[in-house]
Amino acid sequence: MYKLMIVDDSNIIRNRIQRAYDSGKFMLVATATSGVQAIEKFNIHRPDVITMDLTMPQMDGLECIAKIIAIDPEVRILVVSALSDKSTGIEALSLGASGFLCKPFSEEELVESLYELVQD
Repeated sequence: MYKLMIVDDSNIIRNRIQRAYDSGKFMLVATATSGVQAIEKFNIHRPDVITMDLTMPQMDGLECIAKIIAIDPEVRILVVSALSDKSTGIEALSLGASGFLCKPFSEEELVESLYELVQD
């Protein structure tokens, strides 16, 4: 069972991810609405897998990814972003994110992306 944290400032997206993930394989341990909150909750819950929005108040997703990877290089981060801007996605991957999913996404795409993250 993988511990999952959802980081997105959009309530709608957080709810979509919560509905879609496979509860047989993932257990939701935390949700965060900002990068600052994500780091606090990461330190408490130590999730194995994180879905990460890139555009958030206070601290953007790229900075948040860099800080979380610095704490735990093993964590798997799926960037979920509306930015069709691939360069930001590539930057996120270079900082240590494991995958990229563009919004809008289907539930199937989300489930597939999460599975890919945890395939060893």
